[in-house]
Amino acid sequence: MGSTWAVDLKDIGAVYPLLGWEVIMVLVAVAAWLLWHFAQIREEEADHADDVKRYGKPDAIKKALDEQHSVWR
Repeated sequence: MGSTWAVDLKDIGAVYPLLGWEVIMVLVAVAAWLLWHFAQIREEEADHADDVKRYGKPDAIKKALDEQHSVWR
């Protein structure tokens, strides 16, 4: 008549590729995510320091931003 799909999966073997690598893959993904965040923070801090050098002191930047936001209101 036909085959049946009602079998014990342990008798079949691996149902998907890389079986048993789940924990390792999660750890690699978390490490990559953390490294990306650290690199992003470092880059944004460098950009901010460059803006401070270019536009003046942090107080001058805050004042300029406050003035710009007051125009938008």
